[in-house]
Amino acid sequence: MVLIVDDIKANILALKKTLELHNIDVDTAESGEEALKKILQINYSLIIMDVQMPGLDGFEVVKILSGNKKTKDIPVIFLSALNIEKKYIFKGYETGAVEYITKPVDSDLLILKVKTFLKIYEQQNQLREMKELLSKEIKIRKEAQDNLEIKITERTKELIIKNEELELKNHELQQFAWVVSHDLNEPIRKIQIFIKIIKDLYLAKDDKAVDYVNRTIKSAERMQTLITDLLAYSRLSAKVQPEKTDLNEVLQEVLSDFDYLIERKNATIKTNVLPTIDSIPSQLRQVFQNLIGNALKFSNNTENPIIEITSELIETKDFDAKPSPNGDYCRITVKDNGIGFDEIYLDRIFIIFQSLNDRQSYEGTGIGLAIAKKIIEKHNGLITAKSQIGKGASFIMVLPLEYQEIK
Repeated sequence: MVLIVDDIKANILALKKTLELHNIDVDTAESGEEALKKILQINYSLIIMDVQMPGLDGFEVVKILSGNKKTKDIPVIFLSALNIEKKYIFKGYETGAVEYITKPVDSDLLILKVKTFLKIYEQQNQLREMKELLSKEIKIRKEAQDNLEIKITERTKELIIKNEELELKNHELQQFAWVVSHDLNEPIRKIQIFIKIIKDLYLAKDDKAVDYVNRTIKSAERMQTLITDLLAYSRLSAKVQPEKTDLNEVLQEVLSDFDYLIERKNATIKTNVLPTIDSIPSQLRQVFQNLIGNALKFSNNTENPIIEITSELIETKDFDAKPSPNGDYCRITVKDNGIGFDEIYLDRIFIIFQSLNDRQSYEGTGIGLAIAKKIIEKHNGLITAKSQIGKGASFIMVLPLEYQEIK
């Protein structure tokens, strides 16, 4: 809305009619005092002000407006037929007016200027509103960020405390497992010793009694193996710093341990050159022991066991990754020609205490492959298997050559 301020009614009526013909809303005031009262109550987009008025003249009114935070941005056009000298024009601009027009006025030019200043004022208001919205948005986001940072800090502290508690409990659990395994192993060992003494001294001539005693000794051995495997599984959570490991040396140590069984089963072991990687040697030795031990255990009795251990460098951490002489990972395969298994049970074989075979025919605790999987994952690697019943099995491992922090 435009406010026309003039002490002559005829001037007001003429200008009002001109503006209304161009669909511009108009309000009027016949003195500076009346204009100030209205301006404080109503939001005007433009003021057309006569300079020469009784009481407060136009210059004084505009000076008051420019000193008020609420009204200082309202554009003012001075319109005068009497004060047309340069000094008055300069004074008009100095007081804060956006335009000073002397009479006679070109109505078309006046309408053009009025519309222009109305448009500018509207755009300024839009910018001001946008700025206020942006300021609010920034404030809200800052508060949200501050709250988020506080929550992250609190959560981090909680996680650190929980992690410390977990490490303490883990340490206590390892100590407990060691004590329990020791306390369980000792009576089992004594049972084995005394049963063997009874067998040798008192039951040698009773075949049925000897059979029962042998079964008892076998059960005690299985219990002892189970305790040892459980202890090994519990120790895998302990933090150990990896070191450069020649896997060829690790493999040869394992094969040396199986010398007797390899010779007894007339097994053939084929290997190629394995890489040197960052690892925990004792743990990878355990992986090879479990995989090669299983290959010998589940060998097909109708033919000589053949176990192939091969390795190649690959580009990415993927079972099907392409071979690359400069790869950052190695793919190691332990393949046998044993009894194999149905791949529908693939997920089960790596779960603790899971076994696909009759434990009367094939001894085991069902922990070995679970230990192997946990060790490979601890090295930030992958392990899987491929097999068919009666056609052997292949266990595939993917390991990084250099140590990688598990995220």
